[in-house]
Amino acid sequence: MFFNFSFYDSSREEMKWRQWADDWLVHLISPNVYRTTGEALASFDYIVREGKFGTFEGFFAKYVGATAMFVISKQLKKRHNLQNDVRQDLYKAVNDWVAAIGKKRKFMGGDQPNLADLAVFGVLRVMEGLQAFDDMLANTKVKAWYRRMERATLNHEGRSPTASQQ
Repeated sequence: MFFNFSFYDSSREEMKWRQWADDWLVHLISPNVYRTTGEALASFDYIVREGKFGTFEGFFAKYVGATAMFVISKQLKKRHNLQNDVRQDLYKAVNDWVAAIGKKRKFMGGDQPNLADLAVFGVLRVMEGLQAFDDMLANTKVKAWYRRMERATLNHEGRSPTASQQ
């Protein structure tokens, strides 16, 4: 019987980066989104606007929520041993991801996204519309991959998990 080692290697790589997205990347989001009081308020302004809160509920959610998340983000920064400038941790993580994909592949999955691509994209996408997202695109090498992922998800592209086994 024939064993496809390239599938085994790509599956290990995919699992490694999916785990990385869950264990590291996701923990960089809150400290970056709620980094300053201004960013926390902007984030909750977006949440309140999109959530269609009433006047009182929106005011309460925005100011109490932003204050709480600003404080919590500082605790998360300590818990995860992030730098004083948490943006630097985000930039490094995103650039590490892009470097792992390399110049010869469009996605971690090759020509089409795999589950690791989707995991990282999903984590980063929650920042869209916020200053942290704009800063990330401006200060890292992730923009081209991110735009390809936007198109791929809109077009429902992706590598079939069983396609590599054949």
